[in-house]
Amino acid sequence: MWENTSLMPESLEEKIRTRRARVGIVGLGYVGLPLAVEFAKAGFSVTGIDVSQEKVGRVNAADSYVGDVPSAVLGPLVESGKLRATTDFSAVAELDTINICVPTPLRKTKDPDMSFIVSACQEIAAHFHAGMLIILESTTYPGTTDELVLPMLSKSGLEVGRDFFLCFSPERVDPGNPKFQTVNIPKVVGGCTPACTTMGELFYSQALQHVVPVRSTQVAEMVKLLENTFRMINIGLVNEMALMCDRMGIDVWEVIDAAATKPFGFMPFYPGPGLGGHCIPIDPFYLSWKTRQAGIEARFIELAGYINGQMPHFVADKVQSALNDAGKPVKGSRIHVMGVAYKRDIDDMRESPALDVMLLLKRRGAVLAYSDPYVPVVRIDGLDLESKPEESTAAADCVVIVTDHSAFDYQALVGRARLVVDTRNALKGFVSNKIVRL
Repeated sequence: MWENTSLMPESLEEKIRTRRARVGIVGLGYVGLPLAVEFAKAGFSVTGIDVSQEKVGRVNAADSYVGDVPSAVLGPLVESGKLRATTDFSAVAELDTINICVPTPLRKTKDPDMSFIVSACQEIAAHFHAGMLIILESTTYPGTTDELVLPMLSKSGLEVGRDFFLCFSPERVDPGNPKFQTVNIPKVVGGCTPACTTMGELFYSQALQHVVPVRSTQVAEMVKLLENTFRMINIGLVNEMALMCDRMGIDVWEVIDAAATKPFGFMPFYPGPGLGGHCIPIDPFYLSWKTRQAGIEARFIELAGYINGQMPHFVADKVQSALNDAGKPVKGSRIHVMGVAYKRDIDDMRESPALDVMLLLKRRGAVLAYSDPYVPVVRIDGLDLESKPEESTAAADCVVIVTDHSAFDYQALVGRARLVVDTRNALKGFVSNKIVRL
């Protein structure tokens, strides 16, 4: 314990300003590792903590497993001692700041699974000490920081805002985005007290370009949910539009392109085979779960979730119809899927709609194959598949473009394929009676 707790804010502030603060990142995934790298690049001594021995070993060997962190960038930071990783939470005792970047999945009942946050906080609490800044970055429902994390840390007898500082800052990572990455995506932060917010803002401003302080942890928590709910609902709207246009024989892609010429009041969203990634398919349901506790029904969220969830079925039906028009049943047909990551030019498979599309086709009797330069192996319903060269599409009865990686040679694909179902408008500009669009 500190003898004079009034000295702690100044002491931690001085450590942060002079880059002497020892930074800890709990969870070395798509969010945690890039954040650890940015603070190490800014001159801080950074310790990454993860329960995965494999991740820890690869970080310490300067072997990056996150696409946005090249090994060439990770290497010098590890070699200089600025960044290290461990599975041992006792390292917390030597740290001044900790960012919690652990997963927050949904249970099958679409209730939030807080087990990773609880486990991380229990480990931190065991080595917690005065003068620390703790920031939760895991996406969650409004109230988590104050209602779940704060009581666990307050058991130490320390007072938030005086003896230690607690904030929430929503992660905004967009894997594979060449323009916006951790360092230049504006960083929202809200604290349990004004002093907490001030300390969080100071901390992030040492390594990131733009920090946006907000009044409370609840505001910061709601920010992330609004952002992803906005996207989910608008994608649900355009997916429903695609379903309607399909029934009426209208090209939905041409409709969107024409609507996008309006210089105000319209923002283009695009249909697809379904939602993927850790955020958009999941985060809005944190909000709908929380509002149910308050007696409010989140109708937009539930409806958009239903529509988006139907898109893999729509794609499977589209493939079946296209094969039927070619005089072939799905059962026994060789169907080759192009791209299985949840979005283009990354290796992330989380919640990928390609898995649902492939499972539906397999259960209808299709013989599956796929190509993806980022995903070497996929397991579908107990079946392990290896990525095939693009040339193998020539043997397929139908090719389905699910993820439009820029590495694919679409010109060659159209030339060799017998039939193509394009769910991403990857073949825009190509004219062929063998192409069936979403």
